[in-house]
Amino acid sequence: MKVLDLTTVIMGPYATQILGDYGADVIKVESPEGDVMRFPGPGRSAQMGHVFLNVNRNKRSIVLDLKTEEGRLACLDLARQADVLVYNIRPQAMKRLRLAYEDVAAANPSLIYVGCFGFGQDGPYAAKAAYDDLIQAMSGAADLVGRHQEGPPRLVPLNFCDRVSGLHVVQAVLAALFARERNGRGQCIEVPMFETMTAFVLGEHLGGESFVPAEGAMGYRRILSADRKPHPTMDGYLVVLPYNDKHWEGFLSAAGRDDLKIDPRFSTQQARAENVATMYALIGEEVAKYTNAEWIERLNAVDIPWTFVNRLEDLRDDPHLQAVGFFQEAEHPTEGRLRMTQVPGHWSETRPSIRRLAPGLGEHSASVLREAGFDEDRIRRLLAQAMRDISS
Repeated sequence: MKVLDLTTVIMGPYATQILGDYGADVIKVESPEGDVMRFPGPGRSAQMGHVFLNVNRNKRSIVLDLKTEEGRLACLDLARQADVLVYNIRPQAMKRLRLAYEDVAAANPSLIYVGCFGFGQDGPYAAKAAYDDLIQAMSGAADLVGRHQEGPPRLVPLNFCDRVSGLHVVQAVLAALFARERNGRGQCIEVPMFETMTAFVLGEHLGGESFVPAEGAMGYRRILSADRKPHPTMDGYLVVLPYNDKHWEGFLSAAGRDDLKIDPRFSTQQARAENVATMYALIGEEVAKYTNAEWIERLNAVDIPWTFVNRLEDLRDDPHLQAVGFFQEAEHPTEGRLRMTQVPGHWSETRPSIRRLAPGLGEHSASVLREAGFDEDRIRRLLAQAMRDISS
């Protein structure tokens, strides 16, 4: 499968990286300036920052100036040989470039043409720009974090919306390819971040508004409880999740609080759901009485879900991640020794793999164009145009 990747930042590149991990030949088409995520550090060189390295493996990079007629025609010729084209600028910009679906489908009717951008094109936000921080705010995610902490809205310290939306892009591509196997037709797909993330958030938090008329407020009370958090022990933090009656009794035994097993506030799953904030506060009080080592001894005697809290720095040496070979090292031709996360999961026949490390800007321009059948004069003109744009 050949993927023409006209995406930048994180949502689109993350999606196309996954497709590359699954075995696709991903051709990353960059402007002469390069993907903006090349530049945020740390990095060992100016155009190979750490985030770029981690969302652009298994790709080849070519530089085309799509604002020129020569660059546009080259992109169309590459699209003729592709299975999938993914872009993440606004559709209006693709139309101005004359690379809208009708333009590209005329060259390749079987192409899967996927746009991933901020908003569905039938609504009033259609032309608005969108970034992860903005969509966290608009989708209710920032409000949820604030409510949980009983404070103002806060952003999740991850490019959360980019990555969730990127996974939806992957699903859309794979579903469309499967449909094409059945009916032989390409199609145009849009994956809007705002709608994608709002559906993601409201899957748990539509609450009483799931019913018409409403049967209560929005929000899932257990998730929103301010005491649903890692609780401090005497020398660390513990997350314990007594999810059913057996778990709750196990926790009370571990905490030495058998007296609470008959407390009507907690004696059934329904009662604990009604008193969830009180339950989590009680867990916090009990957890604070012992050290991590004491909790290990107590919790090993009962069968309940629990864990201590890893810091980011702990993950590299986590024994499970070490045992499954989660981290992989490789020598990058320009950036030196790199550490990467392996593709998660196990595949008996078609295991994903890291075959290429993130490319330099335009590293594969000549070879990709040559493979596509471009003659040497045309390749020289395209590369010269890109170099003029970079220097100007």
